[in-house]
Amino acid sequence: MPDRLLRYIILSGLSALPGAAYAAVDSYRFFHVTIETPYMIFLFLVGFILAPFFLMAILYWRYAGRRAPEADDGRQEKQE
Repeated sequence: MPDRLLRYIILSGLSALPGAAYAAVDSYRFFHVTIETPYMIFLFLVGFILAPFFLMAILYWRYAGRRAPEADDGRQEKQE
């Protein structure tokens, strides 16, 4: 009985592997890739790289005119 089960498992596993006919299918057959495709991918990804710099510039510009609150150094002024 274990021999028969082992053979069944091995044959099932081998039948799940792709055959030679499957490997012969052209992988680019279903994709329309032009010269613009890498350029569009580059533009899409460069946005993720430059977005933090644009955000930093916008936030700096927005808060550049504001003054920081006076720091409390712990000294007390004499009042007369």
